[in-house]
Amino acid sequence: MRKKVTKAIFPVAGLGTRFLPATKAIPKEIMTLVDQPLIQYAIDEAREAGIKEFIFVTSRGKSALEDYFDNNPILEQTLRKSNKMDLLRTLRRTNMESGAIAYIRQHKALGLGHAVWCARHLIANEPFAVILPDDVIASEEACLKQMVDAYAETGGSMVAAMEVPQAKTSSYGVLDVKEDMGALVSVKGMVEKPKAEEAPSNLAVIGRYILSPSVLRTLNKKEEGAGGEIQLTDAIAKEIGGENGVYGYRFRGKRFDCGSKAGFLQATVAFAMEREDLRDELGEFLRDMMAAEQAAQ
Repeated sequence: MRKKVTKAIFPVAGLGTRFLPATKAIPKEIMTLVDQPLIQYAIDEAREAGIKEFIFVTSRGKSALEDYFDNNPILEQTLRKSNKMDLLRTLRRTNMESGAIAYIRQHKALGLGHAVWCARHLIANEPFAVILPDDVIASEEACLKQMVDAYAETGGSMVAAMEVPQAKTSSYGVLDVKEDMGALVSVKGMVEKPKAEEAPSNLAVIGRYILSPSVLRTLNKKEEGAGGEIQLTDAIAKEIGGENGVYGYRFRGKRFDCGSKAGFLQATVAFAMEREDLRDELGEFLRDMMAAEQAAQ
């Protein structure tokens, strides 16, 4: 019987330099889309997918991230006394059960593959998920839940994938497709950040993975790839042709690249427009702003 995916790694050791000076004081993962930090979207998605153990690969300066998931009895008591029960329920969603969360330090920034490798002892010999909080995915059913359901049929290793313009393939890991089965594709190759004219397809890897533990054994060799870093894509590619294979999964939903300022702003507007308490006022402001811009032209 195939093992269930119950562990997830969250690589959050990056310095977030594109968001300086804000990230001088707070981890990028604590920055908020509307009123919820990036990391909460990732945790909610993992919970919906059935994840029970949450492994954070961190670095110096991430203590606020650890505090975020801790209980705050004084704040809870204040909300209870004020009868702010809705806020109390919201606050309790940020709490993690004792033993459910672990923190591993990545002392050197040697690439995504190295960050995942740092958590190897907590994964042992089980399949596991990797979630990159920078990639926020708006969908009716959580992206990782979609993948977990598909993985139950395929096994092996699986990456989330979406079509991107050919000119932008150099910014992604790109799949070389063996067989296109609709939502699922079987993979015969993976290339990390190829030149646009050399990309085998326009199907790009997005920050959601379900991986075989054998990927960790490959990462243990610490082979350098693109940019002189230990690339997760390269380790996954070594699984191709193996017993269970590698699959790409075209998820249902819209992905926002919150590692960039433009993507973060786009996500903020999109998520705010989904909120009944914000939609009308924000929509009116956006329409007025566009009308003023057009008039100025």
